[in-house]
Amino acid sequence: MKMKKNIRHILLFSTVFALSSCEVVQEAANSVLTTDSSSESKPSLTNSEVIGGLKEALTVGITNATGLTSKTDGFLKNAEISIPWPEDALIVKEKAEEWGLSGQVDKIVTTLNRAAEEASKEAAPIFINAIKGMTISDGFSILNGGEGAATRFLKDKTTSQLKQAFSPKVDAAIQKVELTKYWEPVVTRYNQTTILTGKEKVNPDLNDYVLTKAIDGLFTMVEKEENQIRKDPVARVTDLLQKVFGSLGN
Repeated sequence: MKMKKNIRHILLFSTVFALSSCEVVQEAANSVLTTDSSSESKPSLTNSEVIGGLKEALTVGITNATGLTSKTDGFLKNAEISIPWPEDALIVKEKAEEWGLSGQVDKIVTTLNRAAEEASKEAAPIFINAIKGMTISDGFSILNGGEGAATRFLKDKTTSQLKQAFSPKVDAAIQKVELTKYWEPVVTRYNQTTILTGKEKVNPDLNDYVLTKAIDGLFTMVEKEENQIRKDPVARVTDLLQKVFGSLGN
């Protein structure tokens, strides 16, 4: 009798243990499923999507940047990229102001910036054509390279070609805004004084100066646009931009 009672206890204990074990397993499974379903997974990206997204981001940035810089006062009234009097000729500026030619100095600074603004009208297709050389191997390193990575890549790869292609545009722009008409009289007068003072004559290459400053200014604005796309979902104006830059978790 006692034996039967012990057997019943053992069977009852085994049944309860089995049921409890099932509940533990079920709870563990539910926990895994809940965790998986609630976790946010980043979208997987193909190489072509990464390259496409980066090219699209640069295209948007270039379009916006040149739209801003090519309008009147796009350089002159933008403190980030406004072109100042050439450093190599600051002594000329000082003398011109001593001679009461401050108005002429202001005109020269204005026309320096007008030349850059005029040249910027031709920049967009040159920049956009340059980004076509981006390869798949560049893609993920640029994407994960942080702010300005795509712009730095573009600048490193294309500056020399851009200068070559952009130079005639700057030359034409300088002629259009008649920069030399304001510049030459001031520099000529200063250089005449060097005969007596023994100082070196000054006549920096304004074309190269405007060219360099114009390209630097454009890249500054392109980088600003790129960083906006990286940080602000609202700036990701296409589905591809949302997917690619959304993968960064911003």
